[in-house]
Amino acid sequence: MISNIQITKEILEKILENSSDEIFVLDKNLRVVYVNKQCERHYGLTQEDVLGRKNSDFVDRGLWKPSIVPLVLQDKKPVTIKQVTYLGNELLTTAVPIYNEIHEIDLIVITSRELLDYKMVKQKPKIKKVLEEEGQKNIITTSSKLKDVFELAEKVALVDSTVLIRGESGTGKGVIADFIHQKSHRKNKTMLTINCAAIPDDLIESELFGYAQGAFTGASKGGKKGLLEAANNGTVFLDEIGEVSLKVQAKLLQVIQNKEFIPVGGNEVKKVNVRIVAATNQNLEEFVKQKKFREDLYYRLNVIELYMPPLREVPEDIIPLTSYFLGVFNERYNKAVKITKETLKLFFNYSWPGNVRQLQNLIERLVVITDSDITIKDIPELIRSKIPIDLPLFDSLEQALENTEKRMVLEAYERYKSTRSVAKALNISQTKASKLIRKHKKNTEYRNEKPQLNN
Repeated sequence: MISNIQITKEILEKILENSSDEIFVLDKNLRVVYVNKQCERHYGLTQEDVLGRKNSDFVDRGLWKPSIVPLVLQDKKPVTIKQVTYLGNELLTTAVPIYNEIHEIDLIVITSRELLDYKMVKQKPKIKKVLEEEGQKNIITTSSKLKDVFELAEKVALVDSTVLIRGESGTGKGVIADFIHQKSHRKNKTMLTINCAAIPDDLIESELFGYAQGAFTGASKGGKKGLLEAANNGTVFLDEIGEVSLKVQAKLLQVIQNKEFIPVGGNEVKKVNVRIVAATNQNLEEFVKQKKFREDLYYRLNVIELYMPPLREVPEDIIPLTSYFLGVFNERYNKAVKITKETLKLFFNYSWPGNVRQLQNLIERLVVITDSDITIKDIPELIRSKIPIDLPLFDSLEQALENTEKRMVLEAYERYKSTRSVAKALNISQTKASKLIRKHKKNTEYRNEKPQLNN
């Protein structure tokens, strides 16, 4: 029987939006004229971010590779290839050219399906590996600021200089430490991560350097090898380095300078070849002034300094990270939870004091407790209450960045009360700080100070 149901525009849109495959349609000028909501899952971009943009904009940003469009234009027939997105997703992508009456390409219809989905059908018992392992190989960022950090880290990885990673808790200092190790000539050797804040002062020395037989009451017979010796020829990541005692600092200095140390209670000098990477969220310069941290160790550690910005400084990464973590935890808990556009907007306007770690933990919690779409009502009140009520939710990426800039500038000015201090806090020139404050504080007076040269 022939159905009497007519396929209206609304019904067609519902069909396309609920397709499990991503659907991209380019016009003859290679601009995106249609994309369904699967693009959020694959690239962390909303439909509004994509529509009307040239395909080359996304290729140049490295959102996926290789590009399939040149192959279609060259062969003038359907093409299927494997692509990899910057989020680490593998896609099976097909592009089909659609011709007009004079046999010119009028549209290109591109469909993409995650290879993971295909593998799940073919090899369901083997697909229990979580995407998190893949994510550790792929840096999830679209931020030019963070990309610069990782480019520098890749250069630094090739030598054995000590590295000090600065940044707030939860920004991913451990991720960049692991990145340095994996890019170094020590990548096939041991990497040990030691959280100096998690080990009591009276234990950290013996844990790091080991101890000799009879060093103290309860010591193991024959002594014990320390973590530094266990990581010989590898990398040691000392997280929260600002928490170690002055006594331990002196021994670490000896390791860095002379590649040697003496175990607790021993008298034999041990040689060790390790690369030291340290991290802190503390103001070590202030600690040096207060005699809480050795100045000589500070300079030995700070040969190369890398700064991991907080999530509020790289808001363009919020949606890609959300998309990535959603995929990780859906796979881990065998669920298919999605997130509404309104919730993504809320995420974008939140300041994330706990940074990437807070976002990751929240997404895991939401996937566990939610059965369908994650909506605003599922978000803890503690987060919802922190969204400024006078700050409109974004309608586009440009508007979102404008809103974030406004919030950061006004919060900094409210706190510091001077353009010079705002410039220092936001790492911009005083002239630019003055211009931004004037822009976002149009009808409110402020001290328009004369810019001063930084010493």
